[in-house]
Amino acid sequence: MAWDFATDDAYQAQLDWVDRFMREEIEPLDHVLGHPCDVRDPRRNALVRPLQAQVRERGLWACHLGPELGGQGYGQVKLALLNEILGRSRFGPTVFGCQAPDSGNAEILAHYGTPEQKRRFLQPLLDNEIVSCFAMTEPQGGADPKVFKTRAVRDGDEWVLSGQKWFASHASFAEFLIVMAVTDPDAPPYKTMSMFIVPTNTPGLRVIRNSGFPTETVPTHGYLEFDGARVPADHMLGGRGEAFVVAQTRLGGGRIHHAMRTIGEARRALDMMCERALSRRTQGERLADKQMVQERLADSWIELEQFRLLVLRTAWLIDRHKDYKKVRKDISAVKAAMPKVLHDIASRALLLHGSIGISEEMPFAHLVMQSYHVALADGPVEVHKATLAKQMLRDYKPTEALFPDYHVPSQRERALARFRDALAHIDESV
Repeated sequence: MAWDFATDDAYQAQLDWVDRFMREEIEPLDHVLGHPCDVRDPRRNALVRPLQAQVRERGLWACHLGPELGGQGYGQVKLALLNEILGRSRFGPTVFGCQAPDSGNAEILAHYGTPEQKRRFLQPLLDNEIVSCFAMTEPQGGADPKVFKTRAVRDGDEWVLSGQKWFASHASFAEFLIVMAVTDPDAPPYKTMSMFIVPTNTPGLRVIRNSGFPTETVPTHGYLEFDGARVPADHMLGGRGEAFVVAQTRLGGGRIHHAMRTIGEARRALDMMCERALSRRTQGERLADKQMVQERLADSWIELEQFRLLVLRTAWLIDRHKDYKKVRKDISAVKAAMPKVLHDIASRALLLHGSIGISEEMPFAHLVMQSYHVALADGPVEVHKATLAKQMLRDYKPTEALFPDYHVPSQRERALARFRDALAHIDESV
């Protein structure tokens, strides 16, 4: 029997280095730079590029990718332990070459791109010379791809795209988009769409506007319109009608990686709660000595550790099965649990800090807003809860196949019948 919560010494040494590096070099960047994906910002590049070089020298660059793409090919458990540290800073994933959505888009290009596409798009993406965007959701069908309306029609050696995409993250910084579009509207529901590379300088592609969160200074989520935008025929990724298959190359891993980084965000808020409780005095005593504060700290620690164990167990299952479909239930559970954990801990931290807690000088208001973002991104919580429940019921095996009708009195009657003779014998002996 193997059941272990320990990290091997060599990898723990790497994690210890990452922890120090994050605290000393990366977390301060959140206070002096703009958006991590703005590769056109000279101030950002002057500070971030040297740190990326140190990560490469340490052998920790893009660890989710295989050695053929310059990574380490780490399994999900190792990635979980790494990403929960990187999640403490907006710049952490970028400095380590694993930022979303580029990490998932790189995996799609690695699996489905042509040699020329890999040269033009994948290698610069892996080097963080450019950034990308995954354009899937639409104004009228954010959570239901079966009602998407963006069309791609074949015209000679080109595909012509028409329609709109909504909340396309980082579109304003991207060099190219990966776009999901309907190519076969009469096909079965999960065979109607295909995936395309669309460079952002393509004629016919227009940014209607960029949206952002109230806590963001730079709106980066694009509302896009395709009005006869043409791309070469070879810009289709995967086969015709295989968009859902291609999407799963990135979505399964993306959801669990997002959860890993959320642990880091929540841990940061909890650490700041502890510092506040120990340093702040009111009514003649420390906040740490007040029972209500102690309860909030305890609740936060328990919720975070429960969630962390669920994430690590799910990562272990992915490593074991090498198949996201077999871990679909667990990934949905992680996705459904994530928003509440982050929301509750960030809210407690905000209130414990008083007026400064709600200001832009602290991260808590952003983290509260981020909790709603993670509740919607990669499928809303409600969809994942429904998926979880369906998987639970599908996998459930009745304890008594001979009695398919669940009926408590009948269970009692069977129990009495089973033990009647034995109990009667004991009663007679007594």
